[in-house]
Amino acid sequence: MTTTLTRTHRPEKDTRRERQRRSRPAARRHNWAAGVAGWAWLVVVAIPLYWIVITSLKDKSRYYASNPLVPSGDPTLANYRLVIESDFIRYFANSAVVTVGAVLPAVAFSVMAAYAIVRGWRMRVLRAMNGLFLMGLAIPLQATVIPVYLLIIKLKLYDSLLALILPSIAFAIPLSVLVLANFVRDIPEELFDSMRVDGATEWTTLWRLAVPLTRPAILTVSIFNGLTIWNGFLLPLVLTQSPGRRTLPLALWTFQGEYGINVPAVLSAVVLTTLPVLVLYAFGRRQMLSGLTAGFSR
Repeated sequence: MTTTLTRTHRPEKDTRRERQRRSRPAARRHNWAAGVAGWAWLVVVAIPLYWIVITSLKDKSRYYASNPLVPSGDPTLANYRLVIESDFIRYFANSAVVTVGAVLPAVAFSVMAAYAIVRGWRMRVLRAMNGLFLMGLAIPLQATVIPVYLLIIKLKLYDSLLALILPSIAFAIPLSVLVLANFVRDIPEELFDSMRVDGATEWTTLWRLAVPLTRPAILTVSIFNGLTIWNGFLLPLVLTQSPGRRTLPLALWTFQGEYGINVPAVLSAVVLTTLPVLVLYAFGRRQMLSGLTAGFSR
């Protein structure tokens, strides 16, 4: 009897040991190939940025006489002073007005449209609107330049900042609605039912429930649209003419024409143009990444 009992209990002990072995974390294997490739890609990206920064601090005469990758022993800010004196503040203000004036209305309208599409999906009108927004993703900006130009001329808005804001709002809405609708759709239905039981209207439910729960997505689309509009070049090139209506990308192109031989001055303009983008990315990086990955982690 004793031997029989021990034989019957051995398989249970073995299965426990196997379960413990499986539950233990596996030993980490270092992916040396991926690490080397990552460092190589970092070098490829960092060298041009390093060259731009050190060249912007060099004098024009020393740039052509020295090694391009060696920093200057006597750095100077004369190039930045030259760029700022060339109406850089005005171009910066124009870009800020266009970016803020387009992002805020686009995101606000996208939040309301995404909520209406998700909550009223059975209505034919809202389904048609959702299909219209999805069609907007398939139409590139370059294909609509001539119609947009003619509309701006008909509205007598040519060569104004409003001529840049209105098309930017239109092209920012489709992607924003698509992203925000997915986040609103992930909100549990029980929360909407509890708000309805408490007597809340759809407007109250939108701003008290949907907006706080979709805040990462709102920040994500705001940052993405802000960067896209800030770096926009085609619309300012086609819809503006006077120097007082130039934005930073268009002004940078003008700097390249005026100071083409003065490479340090051109690169100083590049640094000043990209500096707000780097600051925005530094502060909004975590929110943007969390907003992009939240939909996959649910």
